[in-house]
Order: sequence, then C-alpha cells, then structure tokens
Amino acid sequence: MSDTPVIEVRDLHKAYGSLEVLKGVSLSARRGETLALIGSSGSGKSTLLRCLNLLEDSQQGEILFKGEPVRWKGAGPHRHPADQAQVIRIRTNLSMVFQQFNLWAHMTVLQNVMEAPLTVLRRDRDEVERAARHYLDKVGIGDKADVWPAQLSGGQQQRAAIARALCMEPEALLFDEPTSALDPELEQEVVKVIKDLASEGRTMLIVTHDMKLAADVASHVIFLHQGLIEEEGPPEALFGAPESERLQGFLSSTRAA
Repeated sequence: MSDTPVIEVRDLHKAYGSLEVLKGVSLSARRGETLALIGSSGSGKSTLLRCLNLLEDSQQGEILFKGEPVRWKGAGPHRHPADQAQVIRIRTNLSMVFQQFNLWAHMTVLQNVMEAPLTVLRRDRDEVERAARHYLDKVGIGDKADVWPAQLSGGQQQRAAIARALCMEPEALLFDEPTSALDPELEQEVVKVIKDLASEGRTMLIVTHDMKLAADVASHVIFLHQGLIEEEGPPEALFGAPESERLQGFLSSTRAA
C-alpha cells in the first residue's frame, strides 16, 4: 500500500453564507482503504464529499489527490479552482455515486454506463462497451443492458449507477448515501455490491446512514458532528466502545430508529 494517500484533506472549511458547514476537517484515504463517514443530518458529511470531488468550492484548507494539491485562485468566499483541466482530471478519477441515481432517462442502461468514458476520456467505443458490459455483469444486471432506466427497480438503478462509476476506472469511489432512497429489500442488493467492491481492495469513501454497512465494509470510520470530526478510528472501536458522549448518543438513536 502506497504511503501517499489517494485523497487527503487538511483543515477544510466550507460555509454557505453565515452557515458554517465544515469547520476544519482533516482526513486521508490510502489505496485500498474504505472510509465511512457517519453523523446526524446536517453534520457536513455530504458537503465534505462534494468538496472532495470539487462539486462545491471550499473556502479554506487543502485538498490533495495522490499528493497533488488542488490549485486555487482567490480567497475565502471568492476561492475557486485555478485549473479547470486539473478539476476534470481529479473528477474523472473520483467517481461519485449519488443518493438519487442520476441516470439519463433517454439512454439505455448500457448507454448510460458508456457515456462518460466515451465523451470525457475519449476511449475506443468497442473497448468501452466491453468494459460497460463487464461492470453491469459485476453488479448483477448484465441482462438489463438494453432497457431504459425507468424499467428498473430502485436497487437496479443504483447498481447501474455504480457500474457507470466503475466504467471510468477511477482511483477512488465516492458514495453519497447510496442506499437511503431504497426500500429495505432493494437496499440489500446494493449493500452486497458495495461489500464486494470493498473486499477487492478498492479505495472508497462512503457517506451512509446504515451503521451495519459502515461496520461491515469500512477500514476506518469518521463520526462528524456539527462540521467537525468528533471521533474516528477502526469500526470495532467506534461501534464497540465509543468514547465521546455525542457518538454514544448518535449510535443509541440509530439503534432505536
């Protein structure tokens, strides 16, 4: 395992106007690690993921991809990435899977999976189609390649979205509440795919409300509270013997839900 993290964040701050969402967060994910980000709604988990992928501009702190810092221009609320080519390169290497599947309704499942490698990476069509079919098989919906997204269940749509992310051959996968829009029985289809990916040693960051998923797949768990890391460590420590009262209360509330 390389000593240089795939993703590193140092003292990241993000605000929307006067609302501070991230108040100085630092983390790193090395190759093959799965980080689970847990915490109450509004704790900053999804915002952190969107800042990592440069979908949101942070106001302070550093983001590094494989040791390369994001270059910025401006400061504070006027800070933006300085190099659009760098942004595209980082985004294509950090594939994101959203809570809402974001599949294009006018394209078949196969076309959805092929679109970004063809248009962004400009890879060969035959090569991309082979890869797309491979990843659809991998997530268990190879037989759905030629149907429209509307013909799929929610669990199948999310698995198609995961295949689409994998087809970019990214350095890391970012999951933003990948199961929260699903019924419990469909949720398990997606959980199985994520567990399989973790067992392959893929680098992943997962924002999740599912404590069992976090406990099962994460090598490191981070509990965010009001924009700060309240506690972090291996899952057996955080779930088995949480130290902070806030984490104890959070876990009690999730078990009672």
